[in-house]
Amino acid sequence: MPNVPFFYDYQNTVDSSRQPANMHVLANETGQFYQRYLLKKALSVFKWTLPEWWDENYFLYTLYCRGYVAIFDSGKFGVIPQGCGLQGYNVFYRPKRVIIANPLLTTLEREIDVDCVLMQLQPDYMGILDLCSHYAEKMALASSAINQNLWSTRLATVFFAETDAEQQSVKKAYDRMTSGDPMVVVRKNLRDENGNLKYEIFNRDVKNSYVISDLIADLRKIEAEFDTRVGIPNANTDKRERLITDEVNANNVETTILSDMWMDSIQDAIKKTRDMFGVEIKCERRYEDANISANVGMGSVSDRPDNP
Repeated sequence: MPNVPFFYDYQNTVDSSRQPANMHVLANETGQFYQRYLLKKALSVFKWTLPEWWDENYFLYTLYCRGYVAIFDSGKFGVIPQGCGLQGYNVFYRPKRVIIANPLLTTLEREIDVDCVLMQLQPDYMGILDLCSHYAEKMALASSAINQNLWSTRLATVFFAETDAEQQSVKKAYDRMTSGDPMVVVRKNLRDENGNLKYEIFNRDVKNSYVISDLIADLRKIEAEFDTRVGIPNANTDKRERLITDEVNANNVETTILSDMWMDSIQDAIKKTRDMFGVEIKCERRYEDANISANVGMGSVSDRPDNP
């Protein structure tokens, strides 16, 4: 990165434009892991059937990350998708032309809906990396809290020694005990003047400080909320004593809000591509009936035969 190191005033100016606090959650492997993981989950919502000469990964990652992709007749390579820049605007202030720059192609300029099709994922021409990053930050923080709690709940034992010889004796005895030795002999000077062993349990309240189960549940809730946003079916509710079908199905509409909008935009571009170039593209929901099948028979817990 240029102009490093950054002073705090510049750093705060940059960070405050994207998040309230100065927390670099995604600038690490854990944050980037969850960002890639959530993006791949979003890519799984639709099942695509593309022309065999297209590179599916290039097409999908360009569409979902950049937000749009140009489809045009390149001549040498046939009708292909390419990442592009937008130029000009029409009477409704929408982009009028695209510019394609590729080392294997000369710089091309095409007019939208005249000699090229611009397939966009959302009306604002934006991708979904911001959505993935938002939830990746939360999941990275939860994952970090889990790791921290795992370390803090370890049963640590502190021994006291006056000399290096006593220190080595304690270490050797502890190694033998933890390895399962049924009898360990130590020197009697490891006891204090009252006859007690010179040690102390560092963390005595392991049970009450163990909150990993709650953290894991919260991590799953964050991921379930992301699933709801992108169109992956989920119950989106905590297990409760009484649960009725309407409560389980309540988020079915919410689950498809964004994916319906994506599908409408994609299908419009698919029709234009077929009409303009005769190229067949199919995009189908991968979880079309999952919401219905997953919740059939839930009913009210109180109405179930096994509930007295």
